[in-house]
Amino acid sequence: MIKTRFTEMFGVQHPIAQGGMQWVGKAELVAAVANAGALGFLTALTQPTPEELVKEIKRTREMTDKAFGVNLTILPAIKPPPYAEYRAAIIESGIKVVETAGYKPQEHVDDFKKHGIKIIHKCTAVRHALSAERMGVDAISIDGFECAGHPGEDDIPGLILIPAAADKVKIPMLASGGFGDARGLVAALALGADGINMGTRFCATKEAPIHDNFKQQMVANDERATDLIFRTLHNTARVARNAVSQEVVAIEKRGGAKFEDVQHLVAGVRGREALGTGETDVGIWSAGMIQGLIHDVPTVKELVDRIVSEAETLIKRRLDVMVA
Repeated sequence: MIKTRFTEMFGVQHPIAQGGMQWVGKAELVAAVANAGALGFLTALTQPTPEELVKEIKRTREMTDKAFGVNLTILPAIKPPPYAEYRAAIIESGIKVVETAGYKPQEHVDDFKKHGIKIIHKCTAVRHALSAERMGVDAISIDGFECAGHPGEDDIPGLILIPAAADKVKIPMLASGGFGDARGLVAALALGADGINMGTRFCATKEAPIHDNFKQQMVANDERATDLIFRTLHNTARVARNAVSQEVVAIEKRGGAKFEDVQHLVAGVRGREALGTGETDVGIWSAGMIQGLIHDVPTVKELVDRIVSEAETLIKRRLDVMVA
């Protein structure tokens, strides 16, 4: 058993979290993560309305009696979602852990804290982690450059970012971006983290609610099979390399590209529909460099058990031998 500040604070068996993932963080995956002894998060904005989120929370509780949380990502938009209503749905549903991410979450943090909810805030820089700590969150998740989704604009990989954050952040910290096996967990602990957050790796499990074509593509892909899009727009996103992502990169390379020039290619509805139909070249979809270490599609329990068991062996045997 590996106990850390994370497992103790959030009442879970293993120092592993499944962060919020758009279109993927649904009841069947989150319940499986909880039942495996890790901490899973429903993705609030995957649900079209706050009322649907309430139903998804209830559906998850029908599948597990263990703790799970909800992710609420705050993004600047011309017409933003009704964040306050989603927040109220989370509070009224009795959720005790929330993962926040994105733009200026202070009002949400304050309200969640007022209702006794613990908060993990996702960050991509040490300065952002320190800001979140001052904001009053309970823990942070530090996302290295290897991650799927938005790695920020500093391009700092986890090997540097995690210990740099650990040197300054006092609250518990999860290492995120490039984690998917026991070696990563042991390394994260050695670098000063209290556990790991996995996204892409949990997508390649039997319970992940996406088409098997995407899971098999992640197994087939190596660590080079991602693209960084929106670089010229200063809103970098790491996605799985496919025909669409390559087209976006080509448009940006021509120079002077605006979001309107690629909007038809990156529309969320295209990616969402593709995850259901299995057409891996229809829209963009998030995946990290960890694809190079994904070699199978196990159940969530098999994955978590394997990571923890192998990590314990690494800690007890290999590291002891090296010290001796």
